Amino acid sequence: MANAIEMPAAHRSLILASGSRFRLEMLENAGVSVSVVPAVVDEPAARARMMREAPHMLPAEVALRLAELKALNVSGNHSDALVIGADQVLALDGQIFGKPDDRATARAQLCHLRGRMHTLPTAVVLAQNGVIVWHHVSIAELEMRSFSDAFLDAYLVAAGGIVTETVGGYALEGLGAQLFECIAGDYFTIIGLPLIPLLAELRGRGVLAV
Repeated sequence: MANAIEMPAAHRSLILASGSRFRLEMLENAGVSVSVVPAVVDEPAARARMMREAPHMLPAEVALRLAELKALNVSGNHSDALVIGADQVLALDGQIFGKPDDRATARAQLCHLRGRMHTLPTAVVLAQNGVIVWHHVSIAELEMRSFSDAFLDAYLVAAGGIVTETVGGYALEGLGAQLFECIAGDYFTIIGLPLIPLLAELRGRGVLAV
C-alpha cells in the first residue's frame, strides 16, 4: 500500500461501500485512506428488477443506479461519513452481463464475447447522510481477439477464481490482457473504478490535499 496523504481533520471518515479488493487496492495505491463497509445489496436481483421495470434502460444507467444503491445502503448507517459506491456492468448487443457464477458461466460469457467489441460502463458515486451528492459514469470499449478454445480452457485454469470476481471473467491487469485485440478508454474505468474523476472530486471537497 502506498503512503496515504494526510486528509484534513474534518473529513477523515471516508468509506468504500464495496468488498472489491480491486477497488480497495486502487484507492490504497493512490494514497487514499478508506474504511471498508461492504454494502448489503443483492446485485443480480436488483439488476433484474431494474430491467423488468425499465427494459430499455441503458447499461450506464444500470451501473449508476446500482452504485447508488450500494452507497445509500451504507450511508444510512454511517451518519456524516462520505461513502463511495461503485458498480460496473458489461454490455453487448443490448444484453447486460454481471459476474459469472462459476467457471462454466465464465467460459460461456467469454465464448460470447470472443472476436467482438463490448463496453464496460462503470459508475462511481458519493453519498452523505443518505443522499447522493455526486456521481460520475465512464464507459470503456474493449475488443476481444478470436482466441482458440484451447487457449480459453488454459486461461480459465490459470486465472482460477478471478473469473468469478469480475464482469466478463477477466482482469485486464493480469492474464486477462491476453484475451484482447484492442481497448479504448480509461484504464481505471476498466479495472472497476473511475479513479481520476473521483480523486478530483475528493480534492474539491477538501478530503484530499490540493
